[in-house]
Amino acid sequence: MRPVRPFFLALAVTLPAVALAAGDHGHGDAKTPYAGLQARAIKSLSEEDIAELKRGGGWGLALPAELNGKPGPAHLLELQEKIGLSPKQVAALSALHDEMRVAAIAAGDRLIAAEAALDQALQQPGLTDEGLRTLIDVAAAARADLRYVHLSVHLATPALLTEAQIASYNRLRGYADDPCDAVPEGHNPAMWRKHNGCE
Repeated sequence: MRPVRPFFLALAVTLPAVALAAGDHGHGDAKTPYAGLQARAIKSLSEEDIAELKRGGGWGLALPAELNGKPGPAHLLELQEKIGLSPKQVAALSALHDEMRVAAIAAGDRLIAAEAALDQALQQPGLTDEGLRTLIDVAAAARADLRYVHLSVHLATPALLTEAQIASYNRLRGYADDPCDAVPEGHNPAMWRKHNGCE
């Protein structure tokens, strides 16, 4: 009986591992993460995405501002009592939010229309490279406009707030530690809580 050569032995061990990594389990019906999405009206947008855009929702576009200490009016208004917003601040933030929502709905509608046009063009034969570039640019411009709407309103809010209110907002939203939870060593607990508005 001939000895098994190292090359063939390595191949015999490696091939099953490669097949497993490729998702071939011998069933031949492995699904991709996109299975089922072909039924979408607009392939690049879910029904939830479309609903969010149509109501003027943030769609996660303002995260760079939100997570860098520039809150948006919607969440500020939700937390107005806990943050201690004055009636004047509430009125200013409400006006800012209403203005943003109108602009966001308009920009969102343009984005939905642009993605629908791209989707429909890709369903038909004859789409040229130049035509594809134009459709992509229109969709990208609509998305950029929408992102600007959301980020610019976040940029405007800090001027309406105190630093303490922004700090309170960040704690309530879970972006910063609550000083009420841990009194630093060497500090009088009662005085620390008082100075940090814990009482």
